[in-house]
Amino acid sequence: MGDLEKPGLGFSHRQIMVTMSGLVIAMLLALLDNMIVAPALPTIVGDLGGLEHLAWVTTGYILATTIATPIWGKLGDLYGRRIVFVASIALFLVGSALCGMAQNMFELVGFRAVQGLGAGGLVVGVLSIIGEMIPPRDRSKYQGVMMAVMPVALIGGPLIGGFITDHLSWRWAFYVNLPLGAIALVVCWITLAKLPRGTGRARIDWAGTGLLTVWITSLVLITTWGGTQYDWASPQILGLALLTILGLAAFIMVERRQPEPIMPLRVFKSRNFVLAGGVAFVSGFTLFGAVGYLPQFQQFVQGASATNSGLLLMPMMISVMAVSLISGTIISRTGRYRIFPILGSVVVTVGMFLFTTVGVGTSQAVTAIYMVVLGAGMGAIMQTSTLIAQNSLELRDMGAGTGASTFLRNMGSSLGVSILGALYASRLTDSLAHSAAGTGTGGQVTASSMTPQALRALPEAAQHVFQQAVTSGITGLFMLGSVVAALGIVVALFIRHVPLRGGKAAPEQRAATEVAMAEAAV
Repeated sequence: MGDLEKPGLGFSHRQIMVTMSGLVIAMLLALLDNMIVAPALPTIVGDLGGLEHLAWVTTGYILATTIATPIWGKLGDLYGRRIVFVASIALFLVGSALCGMAQNMFELVGFRAVQGLGAGGLVVGVLSIIGEMIPPRDRSKYQGVMMAVMPVALIGGPLIGGFITDHLSWRWAFYVNLPLGAIALVVCWITLAKLPRGTGRARIDWAGTGLLTVWITSLVLITTWGGTQYDWASPQILGLALLTILGLAAFIMVERRQPEPIMPLRVFKSRNFVLAGGVAFVSGFTLFGAVGYLPQFQQFVQGASATNSGLLLMPMMISVMAVSLISGTIISRTGRYRIFPILGSVVVTVGMFLFTTVGVGTSQAVTAIYMVVLGAGMGAIMQTSTLIAQNSLELRDMGAGTGASTFLRNMGSSLGVSILGALYASRLTDSLAHSAAGTGTGGQVTASSMTPQALRALPEAAQHVFQQAVTSGITGLFMLGSVVAALGIVVALFIRHVPLRGGKAAPEQRAATEVAMAEAAV
């Protein structure tokens, strides 16, 4: 099987641990950015205005990350992961600095896109480097080291973001990346020196890169503008739909003919790779809907400060971390993994549905329980879907294949944020308009410039109107999210168990692996 039989690059345990020290810092950088910004979003909108562009603060970032992920992955295959990974960190820091200096919502969205271009390289770089160094059967043990940064990022991130928003300025939610990123640059440049270098003789698939950007951007614009800014049957939406279809068709044709395609289509011949990508897509769709918009409910309805709204996300983050660690340990010891994406998808669906029952009077304790359920499902899915995808790849496709898998998760996140964000904003404004007509509070309650502080200054009746509108938006958002999560259950049920390569597998087990992988590719 060629590269498939290589159990890694011959790295010793000590070399792996030294190399991973740089990866831990880089992953901490990526995780912190996502978590720090969420509690600041209500204040950012109140300061810069433009509620209609709220989703784009996150969508622009995720869209750029989605587009950049397969590109960074392929560049790592071609030119070596060290130089490409460090370059992605540098671009991420440039975007962070620009975001902190943004003067209006349009600038912020654009600079978030620059930041997202770099972030795509952080995520796929870490996963590809681990995938290149460590065989799948042993990978869960070392992923435990990576999991050590999650308590700091997933719990500390929202707390830091909330504290910065309350006591400094939301701009420092972006500036805080700079010192940590400088450390990551230096450490990664030193510790990744032992990684293989690229040949330097590769050609970049510019045509594929351009077409990928066109059809992804068109698709996200459809989901963002359709039914809100433009009617679904409008010339703008229909034109974007046509552009999406033509762009995707042209992209597939180009990738089939390219000697070094930006996204090698051969990786999609594996049934398990496609199914794992589907599960990753669903998890991205649902997770970003929860993390991105729960602070709206916590701050506007439950009266939490930005700091406390970050703290209130802790139950979900702790649950994600705990279940990820437990599932990783079980997989490493037993080699069995199929049950985790199935159970995880079921639990995520239940968690999303629980949030459709919240109301203006729902307590923080109740939502904390719901978040524990949702986090447990996510923890069972996130690590496992990447492991299944990488177990289906040849070593030569580790970067591009991991990039394609991460691309699917990011695509789910991008569509999830745009679709759920548009649904949230639409239900919020519709509910306000309906309430204003009946109560006469229209002049007091406007969504475009509302902040938690401004809401508390309004009369009680006006506060209640806005809180009901926010609740309507949140419940509608999670209802759609629960339907998408249920589709993830169906996808996960079709995953086949293919023995994990590497580790202490005997020759007869490796032979069985070849047969199983051939069957899974059908």
